Amino acid sequence: MTTSPRATTAEAAASATKQTRGLGFSLRRRGAAPPPGRKPGSARPAWEEEPGPIGKLGKSAALVLISLMVVFPLYVVVLTSLSTDGSVSRAGGLVMVPDELSPAAYIQIFSGGVVTRAVLVSLGITVVGVAISLSFTLMAAYGLSRPGSLLHKPLLFMVLLTFLFGPGIIPSYLMVDALGLINSYAALILPTAISAFNLVVLRAFFMNIPVELIDSARMDGAGEFRIFTRIVLPLSKAVTAVVGLFYAVGYWNAFFNAMLYLTDNNKWPLQMVLRTYIVQGQALPVGAGGMPASVSGFAPAPSLALKMAVVVLAVLPALVLYPFVQKHFTKGVIIGAVKG
Repeated sequence: MTTSPRATTAEAAASATKQTRGLGFSLRRRGAAPPPGRKPGSARPAWEEEPGPIGKLGKSAALVLISLMVVFPLYVVVLTSLSTDGSVSRAGGLVMVPDELSPAAYIQIFSGGVVTRAVLVSLGITVVGVAISLSFTLMAAYGLSRPGSLLHKPLLFMVLLTFLFGPGIIPSYLMVDALGLINSYAALILPTAISAFNLVVLRAFFMNIPVELIDSARMDGAGEFRIFTRIVLPLSKAVTAVVGLFYAVGYWNAFFNAMLYLTDNNKWPLQMVLRTYIVQGQALPVGAGGMPASVSGFAPAPSLALKMAVVVLAVLPALVLYPFVQKHFTKGVIIGAVKG
């Protein structure tokens, strides 16, 4: 009976494999050293092993140090905002040890002056802006995620082109002026209503939604709008929350558009007041601010406690909202897909 060359080759390979395994077993029994970067008796690299006591102590110390670097400045700002002028003077600036606490700075802010009005303006711009931007971005991203949509490639090319070329300050101002939006709240929302980055993130998420779900809905007679509202949006809660937070933080922290398009300081948002009155130390007109009048007809220079109180108000919304949205970052951005 003749043996084929292929069978002979297979037998030789099997014999070589057995010899290699036997050699490896004998080396392990003789106490041969493991490969570099691997602990003895372990099949994982060293960086995947559980750290020893010194490693755990070092990690804990690093985490505590980073936490203190983040929390301590916030603690100093909040404590200074709750301190009296005498306590601030005795501390020589920022207060680190509680002395005399008083909510006078916050009472002055919410007494109906410019800061109170600026907080309301910022809240209104943020709520309306997020609603408009999120609605337009979600619909545009869903349309661009469907390969057969109208003008799919040209519109997608225009969106991606904005990553490389911005409109510039002067063309943007001329466009806003031509539309009659100067000195209006619409000038703070419409020019930045859709972010190309957020649109691309949502489009990538929508493209990973299983096509079988959309096809089955179409077979049941559902239209595109119903598919979008009943199937796509419920599956996209995580990424929608993330993009909504991006828009909210952007609108809340924006001051450049207000400086560029608003001529009436009664319409200033909080960040514009923070920049002008607090950071630069410029006086605001008493009619606009409601602050105590001075001889020159302008509000006096703000105290350090008042400055820190405005800073707390400017930072507080992001600190309050972020813990509730943090869990969605890993689900909506890092994972970035719906498993079918």
